[in-house]
Amino acid sequence: MINHLGTYECKLCLTLHTNEGSYLAHTQGKKHQQNLLRRKAREGKDLNAMMHMTKQNQPKPQKHQTVKIGRPGYKVTRTVENTYKVLYFELYYEDIQPGFIPKHRVMSAFEQKIEQADKNYQYLIFAGEPYENVGFKIPNQEIETQDGKFQPVWDKDKKIYSLRVQFREKKNNKQ
Repeated sequence: MINHLGTYECKLCLTLHTNEGSYLAHTQGKKHQQNLLRRKAREGKDLNAMMHMTKQNQPKPQKHQTVKIGRPGYKVTRTVENTYKVLYFELYYEDIQPGFIPKHRVMSAFEQKIEQADKNYQYLIFAGEPYENVGFKIPNQEIETQDGKFQPVWDKDKKIYSLRVQFREKKNNKQ
């Protein structure tokens, strides 16, 4: 095959030849056959090394498997403080695993796969082993996170996880 320099290149064994006759003689010769065998051995070795490094051969990490015991009890309070909408969530994890602290996460409507996506809502998800995750559909407004207005509280004695969510005011464009 002719390369950009005008010389003939054997792509199989990566040799260069000045004319077509030299190239054709090379393809029938012993050096070409030896280079092909050497290349095949090198690729086989590389393939074996790659196979050992793949995830298929590596042991998979054990998933943390616990039997879910249902949903935790909860109480949601909605109030208005100084024109701010506030939601207060209390979740009761009476049988939570020792040493486990419940967690929460705000999820976009487009991330979840349970309901049809609606851009007007987002979801607040709570998790605590061995309970099932609990999700609440809340307005898709910006949440106030400064000054402790979005601070979770875990009372390990009473086993109550509470979270206060305050939404930022909508700015009116009318003047």
